[in-house]
Amino acid sequence: MNKISVKDLNLFYGDFQALKNISLDIEDKKVTALIGSSGCGKSTFLRTLNRMNDLIDGVKIEGKIALEDEDIYESDIDAVALRRRIGMVFQKPNPFPKSIYENVAYGPKRHGIKNKKQLDEIVETSLREAALWDEVKDRLNKSALGLSGGQQQRLCIARALAMKPEVLLMDEPTSALDPIATAKIEDLIFELKKNYTIVIVTHSMQQAARISDETAFFLMGDLIESGKTQKIFTTPLDKRTEDYITGRFG
Repeated sequence: MNKISVKDLNLFYGDFQALKNISLDIEDKKVTALIGSSGCGKSTFLRTLNRMNDLIDGVKIEGKIALEDEDIYESDIDAVALRRRIGMVFQKPNPFPKSIYENVAYGPKRHGIKNKKQLDEIVETSLREAALWDEVKDRLNKSALGLSGGQQQRLCIARALAMKPEVLLMDEPTSALDPIATAKIEDLIFELKKNYTIVIVTHSMQQAARISDETAFFLMGDLIESGKTQKIFTTPLDKRTEDYITGRFG
């Protein structure tokens, strides 16, 4: 079943067209990897899925993006409410300069949850889901900035999960991390896809091959090819996909 359906999507930064006529279905409770060289449009595409591009001046978007059956660019859609349903984790861990507890409780508090017991439960559940609880449960009131890079990134994932999203967008979530921290995040993604639809931008072919069910290859703002990851990596239909995956360019 499709969680998100993108149809005939064009995106312009002023006169520059960054995305050209993209159509892509994103399956529910699967990991979809977006691959392609720098500047090919994959992060721009990711940000269209929760309207983060709305925050950039001069952006114009055409086409349709439906979350289930709801067009997310309709004028009556509340972008803030949409971002509760479609959470995002960025390339560099960006914890708030607050305690570990306050980082996770921040979103629920802003949306009106004041009950301490309820917040405690949300914090614990989210940290458990992010495979971080056992490492931090005795230091919840300590600053999040004292965590390692990998722990900070899992904290940012917990912070997104605290909002009970349906979809999790990840923009190169391991690019700033060492191999051990990267492996922990990849293991976590395997667990999370049982309950969440995940779309991940990655520069690493190996990572895309390891963790994703579906792969979409972008080149210069075009979606060249998409499909089951194994098929894209073993028998791509387009020569450009094959050249990129085998390292002939990019």
